[in-house]
Amino acid sequence: MPIRLPAQPIVLCTSGIPSDRHAPRFAMDRRGMLRLAGGGAVGVLALGAVTGCSDDKVYEPDPLAAQEVQARTDAAAATAAIALAPQRHSALTAIATERTAHADALKAEIDRLIGVYGDGTKPVHRTKTNGPGQASGPSAVASGTAIPPSPPPTVDALRAQLTKSQQSAAELAHGQSGYRAGLLASISAACAVQAGVLLA
Repeated sequence: MPIRLPAQPIVLCTSGIPSDRHAPRFAMDRRGMLRLAGGGAVGVLALGAVTGCSDDKVYEPDPLAAQEVQARTDAAAATAAIALAPQRHSALTAIATERTAHADALKAEIDRLIGVYGDGTKPVHRTKTNGPGQASGPSAVASGTAIPPSPPPTVDALRAQLTKSQQSAAELAHGQSGYRAGLLASISAACAVQAGVLLA
């Protein structure tokens, strides 16, 4: 049998003096009690959801992550090389723009694999980092742009760097499948054109 709540406000806390002579410190009617009970239940569910979404696992780095960093490094190097070869400004700017686009496409694919929650936020996704004595990859700042090299690279040095990036992307493509393999193959081909045509 359902319990009926009284229609009159319930005095939860009084000063000990009859409520008809003094106003209660806190009064709540039936609707307020239902709101309080409902809010508490929602709070418990929300806390459970947050706890359930926490992920303490440490993942292996995504194989595309190093390619993203390399692409941003190449873009920064191409921009910096303009200082030593202003006559190649157009070609170097085109390379920097394209390599930045490569990095953005790689980052988008990495983020797609991690996924997002329903509210658009990203889950915590910790990855292993290089330990002591291990070689580190090219430096990249948190904003997603690489640190410009100092001193600026020559065109020949940039060509060699792009050739290395082309080979690296091609090798990684062999171990991937579907969209990832196609993306890496496309990046490899673009690097080959940059090194062999734009900087020839």
